[in-house]
Amino acid sequence: MGGRETLKDVSDGAGGEPGGEPVPGIVLVFSRDRPLSIPIRVGARAVDVGRDLIAELDGDERLSRRHATLALEAGRLRIADCGSRNGTLVDGAPLRESRVLAAPAVLRMGQSLFLTVDDVRPFETEPVHASADGVVGPALAKAFRRVDLVARTSDTLLILGESGTGKELAARRFHQGSPRASGPFVAVNCATIPEGIAERLLFGARRGAYSGATADADGYLVTAHRGTLFLDELAELDPAVQPKLLRVLETREVVPLGDTRGRAVDVGLCAATLRDIPERVAQGRFREDLYYRMGRPAVRLPPLRQRREEIPFLIQRALAAVGPELDADAALVEMCLLRPWPGNVRELIGEVRRAGHTARDQGRDRVDRLDLGTAAGMHLGGLTMPPAVATVHAGNGVAPASAPTPAAPAGAADGGFPARAAIEEMLRAEGGNVTRAAQRLGLHRNQLRRWLARNDVDPSA
Repeated sequence: MGGRETLKDVSDGAGGEPGGEPVPGIVLVFSRDRPLSIPIRVGARAVDVGRDLIAELDGDERLSRRHATLALEAGRLRIADCGSRNGTLVDGAPLRESRVLAAPAVLRMGQSLFLTVDDVRPFETEPVHASADGVVGPALAKAFRRVDLVARTSDTLLILGESGTGKELAARRFHQGSPRASGPFVAVNCATIPEGIAERLLFGARRGAYSGATADADGYLVTAHRGTLFLDELAELDPAVQPKLLRVLETREVVPLGDTRGRAVDVGLCAATLRDIPERVAQGRFREDLYYRMGRPAVRLPPLRQRREEIPFLIQRALAAVGPELDADAALVEMCLLRPWPGNVRELIGEVRRAGHTARDQGRDRVDRLDLGTAAGMHLGGLTMPPAVATVHAGNGVAPASAPTPAAPAGAADGGFPARAAIEEMLRAEGGNVTRAAQRLGLHRNQLRRWLARNDVDPSA
């Protein structure tokens, strides 16, 4: 595959330049129990990935010094294992021979994980980082730059994106970057406002305006005066109050229910939706003039499956919330990188926290893929994977790799047994402790001992 080069050769001149052709490569996202964001260019010469490539890989004892080779072929990456001790996995399946990677892939070498990317330059200028506000990688940073610009130049913003992508985080950023940053930030979920009271909650009411109104009450718009009102799930806003909201945007005055006089308000209005508002307009469920007033400028947040580089950092943060002693196993991180996460960050955080509680309840400080649950799973390269992961592989055109399944020993209740690779991996994770490994595999320790003897497997190997 031509000459070889070191990381210094690969990185020299890397600057994340805005123009020019994309620079393909890989990003190291996890190694030695910690998330990372280290881009590696793959250019005209092949790159040998192994412990000698960069210092961050040196401590991975399961990674060979020259583990796999990556080369560029007609604009796409070709990968070949270099006869490594522990093999190379591509999207969870063992790499049997050299192959071209047709789509972004997850590579596992030893206990280190890489993502293939079409262009490493954004990772060179904006590596993934975690802060008090959350985890931000290049894709999300690009969207946030747009939010920052809008905050300085507009008093409205529409945030688009799937559920769980961080729309309220973007709304708070809009508020903090605006001239009203010192004022209040008021968040309202339009989908949770009971029918018939949206007008009272948004615009306020005067005493006697309706039965039970014994005192004047300010609405959300007045509460957010000199600050920002965030209307989440805007598409669910009661159609009856939409004309009045449009009037507020045009006149900057709020007329409470039961009053005839307007009250001046200075409010930035940020809205978010996962719905198709133009479709709602066509259905007559959302006013077209309000959409034109609030629909621009708009920023779309990418789903988590388009910013997978953030996942190891999100896992670390989720486990830290459960217990500071918890560490993520590479197999857990690999599985999370492979799942599509339709609920995005919210779903990932919830699942990982549950996995952390499972491990802690069993007295372990290492959380692995089995803690995510394996019900109704499938085997891919000897690993039991949940249906969501199977969907990813099917979508990538990756066929499940077969793994030999040993015959069930006497006493096996269902006549089946975990794959050999899964048993060996669990024994390694438990330091050769047969009792703990059997418990986590759903077996009796005597069943596992008989299987080990029959298959001549040393649990401490």
